[in-house]
Amino acid sequence: MKLRYAMVCSSNQNRSMEAHFLLKREGFDVASYGTGQHVKLPGPSIREPNVYDFGTPYKHMFDDLRRKDLELYKRNGILPMLKRNLGVKLAPQRWQENAADGPFDVVLTFEEKVFDLVLEDIHNRNQVLLKPVLVINLEVKDNHEEAAVGGRQALLLCQELDATENWEDTIDDIINNFEKQHRRKLLYSISFY
Repeated sequence: MKLRYAMVCSSNQNRSMEAHFLLKREGFDVASYGTGQHVKLPGPSIREPNVYDFGTPYKHMFDDLRRKDLELYKRNGILPMLKRNLGVKLAPQRWQENAADGPFDVVLTFEEKVFDLVLEDIHNRNQVLLKPVLVINLEVKDNHEEAAVGGRQALLLCQELDATENWEDTIDDIINNFEKQHRRKLLYSISFY
């Protein structure tokens, strides 16, 4: 069964984009989003993040940070991450502004706070289609190494879901098997569009 997927983290930069990149490369119908108020990237110190609006092109961020401190942003992995993102889509998008993108079958989040925000947003929308959407949280720390592992695990989970005739009948087994195999606890909920 070919499903439509959304990958969601806070800033639509690291975790959701790593998963988006891998799923897109494997031919999945996938989009990605962030739930934050702004896009935040590490700066020269914790108190000085680089803040951008959603919709700011990844290329603009790349050029801006390269101009600010090429060595710092190469060393901390931000420039390579933005370069990857450029090859996936134009700019980060905000989940709460994605209604025009149409319904998804599966929404995968990478942080419990994001999971809660996605569910709240779906519940606040008019549920006119009565189309089910599976929302799953795979907790992943927001660093490059964990995002790489989480992205691969997201791909495996989506491959499992895509291989079923009807995820609604097998979701408990899919989740249980994934948790045993990867020793990660998943949260999930079923909602409706």
